[in-house]
Amino acid sequence: MTILNKKDKQKFKLEFKKQLKDFATSITSYVSSEDNQWTIKGFIDVYRNIYTISSDTKVVSKILEIHLFPKILEFAKRYSYKIVLADHQNYYPDFSFVSEKNDSVKFAVDLKTTYRSPDNPDFCNGFTLGSHGQYFVDRSSRKNIQFPYDEYLGHFCLGIIYTRTDMSDKETKVHQLNELKSITSVIKDFQFFVAEKWEIASDSSGSGNTANIGSIVRIQDILDGNGVFKNLGVEWFDDYWMNYGKIIVRLRGKKKKITKLSDFLRYRGKNSTLVNPIIRTTKKNEKS
Repeated sequence: MTILNKKDKQKFKLEFKKQLKDFATSITSYVSSEDNQWTIKGFIDVYRNIYTISSDTKVVSKILEIHLFPKILEFAKRYSYKIVLADHQNYYPDFSFVSEKNDSVKFAVDLKTTYRSPDNPDFCNGFTLGSHGQYFVDRSSRKNIQFPYDEYLGHFCLGIIYTRTDMSDKETKVHQLNELKSITSVIKDFQFFVAEKWEIASDSSGSGNTANIGSIVRIQDILDGNGVFKNLGVEWFDDYWMNYGKIIVRLRGKKKKITKLSDFLRYRGKNSTLVNPIIRTTKKNEKS
């Protein structure tokens, strides 16, 4: 194992980011038919009956992961990386890319999928960006993470945004093999993107009571990496989410937990105007 200095770490990270972005732009045609529908139509039994897929996001996400896995393996082989899969379902990340030449070069990649809002296609449903729990706070921890957080040179999302098809009258229908091309896919119009986690993070928890980091939800901002920490950088992203909901201040005689970036910056003595204005345009649209 070769110890890397800061400059080398940044060089490897930027190189990997470019490679992953190039990969993302190349795979739309792999998952899409000529009319922009998903090439996966359903699953088949030994009697050649085809059953359409549920539009449930967890089902779609898992099948997309299986569909893309051969291409991800090709990508890893092309750039001399081995892929280490998460040992357990709830472990972070989905894929650990480890250089075959130097195992100090590791990258975390999570496959993230979300769908466009049916009410406003400029926005999506959003997604979570991993936990801000123990392994995020203690960067040497191995709890629920494949390698300690600090061993990764970068933490990336390989994201997929799609449009859901109205399948209300089709989900229970059984098709025959000769009908394959006429079957409507449950999703269509794919848009792939690559971003570092901090680049597309919001300052809100991503899922109810669990310790997950939420994403921004305006699609163009996701594609541009225009998250709320854009004017601050990854160090402030780390500091904020390590301390999310843990710092208690007194406001107008009442105790309050800090769960907003503007409040956190004021607490740290930093100018709160450095919060990217996107925070004021996504809050009312955020759904997760």
